[in-house]
This record gives sequence, C-alpha cells and structure tokens, in this order.
Amino acid sequence: MRLLRCLVLLVLAAGLAACGPQRKSVFPPSLTVQQMQVLPNGMWRLTVRIQNNSYGGMDFSAIEGTLQVANGIPVRLHAAFDLDIPSFAGDVTTVDVPPTPAMGKALAAVAAKGSAGSLAYAIGGTIHAQPDLADHPDNKNAQDFPFQHNDFLSPVPGIANTFR
Repeated sequence: MRLLRCLVLLVLAAGLAACGPQRKSVFPPSLTVQQMQVLPNGMWRLTVRIQNNSYGGMDFSAIEGTLQVANGIPVRLHAAFDLDIPSFAGDVTTVDVPPTPAMGKALAAVAAKGSAGSLAYAIGGTIHAQPDLADHPDNKNAQDFPFQHNDFLSPVPGIANTFR
C-alpha cells in the first residue's frame, strides 16, 4: 500500500512538471544572397536574406564572414545591423563588398551571356544573434551561429548590373 502511494505521488509530480511553460528551441539561421547589384563606384551591394529557423523570435545584429566567387580568393563579408525576426520568418539586410579584379572579370563574363549565364558563389562565417526576450525569457545569451551557403547568381533581364 505504501509503495502504491509513493508511485501515485511520483506520477502526479511528473504530471505537474510537464504542465510548465514550453521551452522554445533555438536553431541556427540560414543566409542566402537574394540579390547583387554593381554600384557606380564598382562596389557590389549584396542583399542578404536571413531566415530565422527558431521557434521564437531572434534579434540579429552582425554578420562576419567571407564571400567567394567562382572559386576565387574570398573577400570579407561584414555588416552590423539590428533586425528582429519572428519565428520561422526572414528579413533582408544589405552588405557592400569590394570585389577583386578576378571577381569583376568573372561577373563580366557572366553578364555577357545574358540570362543564360550564372556565377557560382559561396558565403560562410558567423552571424551574431540573441533570442528575443519576449519569446525566450529563460535564454538571454547572445550566440554566434555558423553559416555556409553555395549557390549561383544570374543576370536579371531588363535590369542592368543586377543579379539574382
């Protein structure tokens, strides 16, 4: 009888513990280049899309990484910003990058092919984020998430110096 009472108390305690607030999981975001424009001064303006893959909102503040085009020498990819992105949503920020002469030649070769051309790129590094305190009251720690993405950019028909 005593064992049965202890077992019932243990089951009730476990049931009450399960009734607590659900903890929202934090997962690494994904980053892609949504668009690239060649500015009049020769700089490349990247529109970088940040996709929040977490179950709660995240406050993103900086990107630190590299951009590599056509297996060339990587260049620094750096930006500071303030984006509050809700769970499973995305937003964009712009990053200006000074291209190397080899990157410029590779882009010119792709632009000459028109919409049939494509330019391989890779971005990688870390993005600095902090869980939104309203969504993650128990997790106030800022984190650096690694990211890596490989894809292609093609000229946009009718829009000069723009690639997607």
